[in-house]
Amino acid sequence: MLEVRRLRLLSEFARRGSIAATATALGYTPSAVSQQLAALEREARVALLDRTARSAELTDAGRRLAERADQILTLVEAAEAELSAQADTPMGRVVVTSFPTAAVAFAPALAHSLADHPGLTFVLRQTRPGDGIRQVQSGEVDIALIDDWTGKIADQAPATLKFFHLRRDPLVLALPAGHPMSDPDRPIDLQALREEPWMAAPPGEPSRQAVDRLLDAVGGARPVPWEFEGLHTILSLVAQGLGITAIPALALTAGDQGVAVRSLPDPSLAREVYAVTRTASVRRPSVAVTLRAIYAAARDVQQPPSDARPEE
Repeated sequence: MLEVRRLRLLSEFARRGSIAATATALGYTPSAVSQQLAALEREARVALLDRTARSAELTDAGRRLAERADQILTLVEAAEAELSAQADTPMGRVVVTSFPTAAVAFAPALAHSLADHPGLTFVLRQTRPGDGIRQVQSGEVDIALIDDWTGKIADQAPATLKFFHLRRDPLVLALPAGHPMSDPDRPIDLQALREEPWMAAPPGEPSRQAVDRLLDAVGGARPVPWEFEGLHTILSLVAQGLGITAIPALALTAGDQGVAVRSLPDPSLAREVYAVTRTASVRRPSVAVTLRAIYAAARDVQQPPSDARPEE
């Protein structure tokens, strides 16, 4: 009989393409993964991997079983969810991964809300862009909070995943409080800001791509921003009067003193924020109550109003 745990390893190998990457994703050693896949081959009585001295790839039989494994794992999780749904009390461990600004913005409300469920163990981790969906698919986490600057991710998702839209997060202009254009009565003139010292995340970061789109519209030679890791680091530098930036509004929930916030002329420069989970997990009381708490946190989070005068 095929063991479910080994089927999960095979499914993950099919996604990752190597034993080393599978081991890293699931927290095993490469040797352990190799041994478990070999044991699965003995159970299946057919070669699942075509191994060489330096690599391994799925055989035709391995690919077919990996496809079946995804279906089997979904059915197993659905069965577990149905059994769990018989108990109305949310219990057990729920792991959520999030991009950093959402983790910081939502954590206080989530901790307050989920404290009403003593049988629930809540874990919130931060992750790199692009990893959240993969971690949900592999079963490493139960829910991922992701941001989408393209507007296409939810439409392209497989049926095994469920997307819950949380909010739209616009790009806003952040300026030092004493900057002339911090005055909300003065129209935003990006051309006038072209020679200012701009700050942004490194290339490749989703927010940087949005900033580059904004600066492309300025005209002339595009300003080259200074690059800093971490949006909160950038905001602290803006507050000290060292430059200006365009940043997702959600990053301003801490209410940074000394920063004036202005709305940008182009409303399309925004990201959509989603919670993503496996479709089969939605009926689990622990996941359902966590999703409700996330939705409430996203709805109620407070942000500094745009085009308002900074506090003295």
